[in-house]
Amino acid sequence: MELHLPAPGGALGRLVAGFDRFRHSHFEADHELYDQLLEGQRPEVMVIACSDSRTDPAIICGARPGELFVIRNVAALVPPPARDGAPHGTASAIEFGVKALGVRHIVVLGHAFCAGVRCLLGHDHGAAQFDYVSDWVGVAGEVRAEMDGLVTEADRSLVARRGEQAAVLTSLRHLAAYPFVADRVAAGQLALHGWYFHLGWGVLQAAEGPCGPFRQLDAGEAPRPAIGHVAEPVA
Repeated sequence: MELHLPAPGGALGRLVAGFDRFRHSHFEADHELYDQLLEGQRPEVMVIACSDSRTDPAIICGARPGELFVIRNVAALVPPPARDGAPHGTASAIEFGVKALGVRHIVVLGHAFCAGVRCLLGHDHGAAQFDYVSDWVGVAGEVRAEMDGLVTEADRSLVARRGEQAAVLTSLRHLAAYPFVADRVAAGQLALHGWYFHLGWGVLQAAEGPCGPFRQLDAGEAPRPAIGHVAEPVA
């Protein structure tokens, strides 16, 4: 197999140029941070986000390296616990973040215009071309059942938004069912949050409980968890 260097100005060339900017403006300018990161990662927050290229949680939240432990998959879904001997990528990442890193907060971050949720709801007529996506989004099948009867051409946009938010709440409830998560929530060591980013409006909302509703967050506000409570450390 022959390897090729990225062409200047092409998609990969822009990424290499971006890395060069990162190296100069961050890596070389903040030696103290990167010296600390060499000793290991200690993020307080895990974010379970969608793979969508428009919704990078570190960019949306302005996070620095080492601040977020990020899990990304189609539609930001958390499957229910399953001890069936099969490999489980999302569950294993959650387990590592909770058990090994001791994160204090888990944020399930959904978003508007999510193709994965459209596939779940049956809105994406091209979904038949996928071998794996339909099976994956089926882990949130209860969302589809909840939206049945609401889906018409007239209110499809509204139903899609309801479905996207319902998927966040479903993932939160699945997350809370993992024993190692539930134990830490009960002990006050972990809190679970459901957030929804509307990329058309530039708005971030948070679920006020495990069944909603969602409320817009204001700048600098510390949103209360949807499930559990963790006392923030005193500065």
